[in-house]
Amino acid sequence: MRNSLKVAKWEIKRNMSNKSFIISLLLTPVLFMIFFFVPSLFGGNDSEEMVKVYMLDELNVWNEVEDTVIQHGLFNWDLEKTDMKEAAMQTAATDSEQTVFIALTEDGLEQGQIHMYMSADVDESFQYEAIALEEPLRQMQIERLGLTAEQKEIIASRIVIEPVNVEELSNGEETIPADEEAVADPLKRAVPGIFAGIILFSIVMTGMMIFQSASQEKKEKVAEIILSSLTPSELMQGKIIGYFVLGITQVIVWLVFLIPLVIWKMDIPLLEYLLVPELLLFLFIAFAGYFLFAAIFVGIGATVEELTATSNFQGMIMMLPFLPFLFIAPIMSDPSGLIAKIGSFIPITSPAILLVRLSMLEEWPWTEVIISLIILLASIWLFMKLAGKIFKIGILMYGKNATPKEIWKWMWA
Repeated sequence: MRNSLKVAKWEIKRNMSNKSFIISLLLTPVLFMIFFFVPSLFGGNDSEEMVKVYMLDELNVWNEVEDTVIQHGLFNWDLEKTDMKEAAMQTAATDSEQTVFIALTEDGLEQGQIHMYMSADVDESFQYEAIALEEPLRQMQIERLGLTAEQKEIIASRIVIEPVNVEELSNGEETIPADEEAVADPLKRAVPGIFAGIILFSIVMTGMMIFQSASQEKKEKVAEIILSSLTPSELMQGKIIGYFVLGITQVIVWLVFLIPLVIWKMDIPLLEYLLVPELLLFLFIAFAGYFLFAAIFVGIGATVEELTATSNFQGMIMMLPFLPFLFIAPIMSDPSGLIAKIGSFIPITSPAILLVRLSMLEEWPWTEVIISLIILLASIWLFMKLAGKIFKIGILMYGKNATPKEIWKWMWA
């Protein structure tokens, strides 16, 4: 193991001093920032433009309205009280720009119809933003009914129509009860899965560099020198560990930039959603996915003499991490469906599909999750063994790329 760690340390040091790796490491956060800021720079004349909102408050709900505007992130509202009567609002709106007049009147509350007057240049999306004001007004209607606290709570509570999977019930399959707050806010379920998905994608993409590293050493004929002081298994394991550390380093740098931007731009309690016990399982799946693909890449990389002459077979191997994207539509439409279940049991697709499914499901089918993880861990062990056999022979074979028939023969030698 000591020699493997030495190889890992050497791979980390070599790549950290590589200009292309450093540029990639720093350029990606810059692209994140462009993604966040450029649309607002070029699209700021629409719904994001400040709108002057004058409000006639006969109902004395000004404080509640202010709180609602803040809670819903309506930062483009420049809210201000007005004593202007409703009869004059239409004329005032016609003569104004980027201005809205809202009449919170007693008559409007009794009739259940609050009038809003918008100038012609206000974006149509504003009327959907104004729906947020229904909440304090509905609460005022309830207060005026003179109901008991229990009756008010019943009226204010939501009725949720929740589908139940009858097949799982008939099979006696155990599930974890969904947290009520998580049901109300899908982001609470999705954020840990998205975070783990970013980690999986990043370290797998970094893991693809193992393919290039093994091929490069073989091409430059330095493998023989390296293998004179350590075994092929130690060299392979060191590469896998080294690129895992590089991938995690890359993720940390990206998230240092990305998390503050998301918190600021989207105004959601990201860290509260992220730091939950479920995150440990998501990370375990992401790391398992890396080691699975790393074993494949390092083994196949040792069979390539020249990257520019890579065969269709080796090229197809490099596309394996992207295979789950072919089934993403049916999985997202029905995360408990047959395609999603089958994909969870196939090692190549299991990590990505499990992350998507668990991010969407309110109740986790633990039987399926445990079976999927057992298959995934057994596959990692098997792929590591087979990759070791391929690497041992392929790294010292010169003159041509190995054929699928030769690789098959090496695996079972």
